[in-house]
Amino acid sequence: MADADHKKLATEAAGTTKERRITDARVVVTSPGRNFVTVIIETEGGVTGIGDATLNGRELAVASYLVEHVIPALIGRDAAQIEDIWQYLYRGAYWRRGPVTMSAIAAIDVALWDIKAKMAGMPLYQLLGGRSREGVLVYGHANGGDIEETVDAVGRYIDMGYKAIRAQSGVPGIKDAYGVGRGTMYYEPADNSLPSVTGWDTRKALNYVPRLFDKLRLTYGFDHHLLHDGHHRYTPQEAANLGKMLEPYQLFWLEDATPAENQEVFRLIRQHTVTPLAVGEVFNTIWDCKDLIEEQLIDYIRATLVHAGGITHLRRIADLASLYQIRTGCHGATDLSPASMGAALHFDTWVPNFGIQEYMRHSDATDEVFPHDYHFADGYLHCGETPGHGVTIDEALAKKYPYDPKQLPVARLADGTMWNW
Repeated sequence: MADADHKKLATEAAGTTKERRITDARVVVTSPGRNFVTVIIETEGGVTGIGDATLNGRELAVASYLVEHVIPALIGRDAAQIEDIWQYLYRGAYWRRGPVTMSAIAAIDVALWDIKAKMAGMPLYQLLGGRSREGVLVYGHANGGDIEETVDAVGRYIDMGYKAIRAQSGVPGIKDAYGVGRGTMYYEPADNSLPSVTGWDTRKALNYVPRLFDKLRLTYGFDHHLLHDGHHRYTPQEAANLGKMLEPYQLFWLEDATPAENQEVFRLIRQHTVTPLAVGEVFNTIWDCKDLIEEQLIDYIRATLVHAGGITHLRRIADLASLYQIRTGCHGATDLSPASMGAALHFDTWVPNFGIQEYMRHSDATDEVFPHDYHFADGYLHCGETPGHGVTIDEALAKKYPYDPKQLPVARLADGTMWNW
């Protein structure tokens, strides 16, 4: 190749790099029914990407981390260098891991992938490697104050076309039992500027939850997947007991049966029940689930883009899980903005060891603030074909919904002892 050709290519490459240079990054905090933290990154070439940094009840902590520590380090960098930027924000911070740090990194990472896919002119799943499936199986949340109300709620989800439903019921004698929402289509537990107090009683729950699933299978049979969330309430022995009692009802999974800070405790549960186990919505890195995966103590890993470092890191978690035939089941409650859900659906469409995706519908106000191209049909969510992850933000509309302080509840036993909410 002639020197002139080399110089031409070098000039074109330099121009392309210039267009990719990050010129602005900002944080938008908005509350269209609940609080969301959104990162917007702009490049010199005019391409914009957005990412979700929402951490339920701690939104302003992440917003401050981004504004004070992360964004100043991004200006002038090449937006295409996603891996290097991820490592810079993770390794370079010294104080690694944790939900605030990893949610901030996740938002930057997803926004950069959004930019890269837009520059490539393709939907994000194509950039990741293309489709592994035509649609993403999702589950909705059915709940009620008692068994009969929950059975009716499950029926409504079946009528809407859902093939998988999470079922939660109020329990007599337990104040504000987990999972019983104030709305009909979504559950938003963050409700006060200071945490409200809920109750818990393991014995009452163990006596009641199997009755719920017995009634559900008697009513609807076994054609639909049913799921249940223990929400970290049980000790390992209690969780093993619940899993064994639920075996006749063939649950898709029992979620977060016990806290997983000590990953080895899942060994006891595994030894006593064949009910599939899912855990991980509060995980932030691969180290939180390494032993659970390598020792095959779970069946589904629930780590999600927004809290586990974005697409770059969740791919590593999914790849490790695939070696042990463990599938993904990403968290997808309303504390993920549509920006996270859109990116998650592109990830789900690609990831080979996909299991299921949680899907709690957002309010109409949230959907208006975050226009998106994904849609639900016949029990599946489908990502769009728009270049990027297919979700944008209406900043003018977002300003009409100022931050509204809300925190998650806490739980106490009957004698006043603090418990796991």
